[in-house]
Amino acid sequence: MNIFISGSLAYDRIMDFPGRFADHILPDKIHVLNVCFNINGLVEKFGGTAGNIAYSLAVLGEKPFIVSSCGEDFLRYEKWLDQNKLSLAHIKQVRGVLTAGAYITTDLDDNQITAFNPGAMAFEADLPDLDASSMVFIGPGNKNDMINIAKKARLAGASFFFDPGQSLNIWNGEELREAVRGALCFISNDYELSLFLRMTGWKIKDLHDSVKMVITTRGSEGAVIDNGSEKVLIPVVAADKVLDPTGAGDTFRSGVLKGLSMKLPWDIACRMGATAASFSVEHYGTQEHSFSWTEFCRRYEKNYGPLEG
Repeated sequence: MNIFISGSLAYDRIMDFPGRFADHILPDKIHVLNVCFNINGLVEKFGGTAGNIAYSLAVLGEKPFIVSSCGEDFLRYEKWLDQNKLSLAHIKQVRGVLTAGAYITTDLDDNQITAFNPGAMAFEADLPDLDASSMVFIGPGNKNDMINIAKKARLAGASFFFDPGQSLNIWNGEELREAVRGALCFISNDYELSLFLRMTGWKIKDLHDSVKMVITTRGSEGAVIDNGSEKVLIPVVAADKVLDPTGAGDTFRSGVLKGLSMKLPWDIACRMGATAASFSVEHYGTQEHSFSWTEFCRRYEKNYGPLEG
């Protein structure tokens, strides 16, 4: 089975502000906001939804294809992907622009201010050929790519996930209703699900009429699998230590895809997602974790019993 991950590739520039944003923002002057935060330094990490999901799938022993666009500054990321045996075959490099970048500043209360430059993500990728054996994950990225790869998946009879995530602000309801049609799974967090339903004018039943499964992540409360007639709660797996929850959702998605590639039931696949996510939060950054299959199975068994499949 070929697994294709469509979405963003980005450099995450992470900064820490040794204070509290609230102490420097005057509520009565919010309409003329002009502030400067002196940071402790900047750390650059590899990120983007497609990069994050593909990386964790590689850790889990898969060889997914990333479908995305990058800029002329991609060499460092390219070497990282090559080091992790991830194919560059469906990554389109755009000259004259930078790879997408997220500039994230976090204060002492874990509040965040983020600026995002889409860069090369504004340019459509070269979409792969699909067939009925393909598994496609459509994550937040270039909207035209998301629409077109969903069309290609439907025509080919390929199974696909639809995860609009933080791209919801660039869609309208009609586009979303069409893009999600026929998906194997709609996956999002609970806020994004509520926003999606409001934008489409749908009830949850309408979504179930278009997709086979709805998975909703709820942070520390775990995730819910909902097939329209039954809901199953998947609790989180306790990490040895929690350093950074950023990227845990992408790692969860990787575990789900791994489970389905092994033809395991949805509940087991989602427990695999929760297990994978527990390794992610133990590290600062979205592609810093690593574990062996033996370590993964040991942690899974500790929480859920033997992993069958």
